[in-house]
Amino acid sequence: MRVTLVRHAEVEERYKKCYNGHNDIGLSKDGEVQARKVAKELDKMEFDAVYCSDLRRAKESIKHSVHAENAIFTERLREKSWGVHEGLSFDEIIAQGEIEYLDFLQWIDSLDGEPHEEYIKRVEEFFLEFLPSLEKENILVVTHAGVIRVLMSIVKKISLEEAFGISIKNASLMVFDFKEKNFIEE
Repeated sequence: MRVTLVRHAEVEERYKKCYNGHNDIGLSKDGEVQARKVAKELDKMEFDAVYCSDLRRAKESIKHSVHAENAIFTERLREKSWGVHEGLSFDEIIAQGEIEYLDFLQWIDSLDGEPHEEYIKRVEEFFLEFLPSLEKENILVVTHAGVIRVLMSIVKKISLEEAFGISIKNASLMVFDFKEKNFIEE
């Protein structure tokens, strides 16, 4: 099984470099251009199943593709919820003076919202249990950078901190080959 992963296109200017979580925000003008470009790439490919985060930025990233008509939109592919910290940047959270950064895991545990263990479990169940149960060969998944990084952490057996240090550009494609247990950037 091969899963083509697409990170959603660039978000509205106000939300760049923020903990956006479950905020239902749209794409920027540049993001709209990126979405049209990635749609052209996707339209050259065939998929047995298409799954997409149910958040607006992911939906808008696939809407120009012929694959949008077959997409199943699911909250299981959402980014981690950050609760009251959603929509804020690292600097804005620090400026509130309630939380200080000591290390990566302490930081994500300190922020509000979905506990990171539940988030990891949600990603793991979707990719390593649900998708294989479909018995499909080629699957398209449109989601968020955090979801992709958590999957990388799991299959590459690297720390979350290491995985979250990996740059994943907006509207980029990456293929995960389950048989080879390997990521291939497209």
